[in-house]
Amino acid sequence: MSYNLLKGKRGIIFGALDENSIAWKTAERVHEEGGTFVLTNAPVAMRMGQINALAEKTGSQVIPADATSLEDLENLVEKSMEILGGKIDFVLHSIGMSINVRKGNHYTGQNYDWTQKGTDVSATSFHKVMQTLYQKDAMNEWGSIVALTYMAAQRVFPDYNDMADNKALLESIARSFGYFFGRDKKVRVNTISQSPTPTTAGSGVKGFDGFISYAEKMSPLGNASALDCANYTVSLFSDLTRKVTLQNLFHDGGFSNMGVSDAVMEAFTKE
Repeated sequence: MSYNLLKGKRGIIFGALDENSIAWKTAERVHEEGGTFVLTNAPVAMRMGQINALAEKTGSQVIPADATSLEDLENLVEKSMEILGGKIDFVLHSIGMSINVRKGNHYTGQNYDWTQKGTDVSATSFHKVMQTLYQKDAMNEWGSIVALTYMAAQRVFPDYNDMADNKALLESIARSFGYFFGRDKKVRVNTISQSPTPTTAGSGVKGFDGFISYAEKMSPLGNASALDCANYTVSLFSDLTRKVTLQNLFHDGGFSNMGVSDAVMEAFTKE
C-alpha cells in the first residue's frame, strides 16, 4: 500500500545489487511512495548484479561510483542533482565488505591490508559520502541520511569478524557527522540495526543460516525481512520523523532486548 510519503522527494540509493538486497527493496518502496532517485554501486558490484533492471523498473538512472573515492562521489552528487533537478532529500548507505570474511581469515589472524580495505568500504565511505554532501551543500533542510548496520557493533558475534569493528565505526561516524549535519543543515543522520537478513553480503558470514534460525527463535516478533527494513527506511526518509537523528535504531523483532526465549530454552532442554 502506498501513502505518498515521499512524493516530490529526491535521493541517492547506494548498494542495490539484486532483488534480495535491502537497498533493492528500499528503491522499490521509495518508488512506490513517490520518491525519485539515482542508483549507484561500485563498478565491480554492478557487473555482478542486476541494477539496470531495477533502474528500468523504477524509472531511475544509474551512476557508477566507488564510495571510497572522493572524485567518484563528487561526480555522483553533482550529476544526481542535475538528473533529479535539485538538492537531495534522502540517502541510503547500504555498503559493507570484508575480505577477511570472504577469504576465511579468522578474527585473530587478520590480513591487515584486507582489514583496512574493508574498513574503508564499510565505514569510512559513509564519512566520505556525508562529507561530499555537506561540502557541496547538496542536502535539502530536513533531509534524511540512513546507513545499515548490525548489532555485532555492540555485542560479540564471533564469526562476524572484522565487520563488527566496521559497523561500530560506522555508527560512531553517523553520530559525529550527524551532529554537524543537524546543527548546520537541519539534516537527520541515523543507522538501522537490522535483523540478520539473507542477502548476498550476509550469506558470506560463516554459520549465517544457523544464526538466522536462532534469531528467529529469540525475537518475539521474529526476524525483520529486507522488505520490512525497506518500509522502516521509508519512514525515516519521510517528514514523519523530522526530529529523529543521531540514533542507532534496532529493527530486529525485539532480538536486541532479549536474554533468552522459551523457544531457545526448549531447544536446549530437549538435548
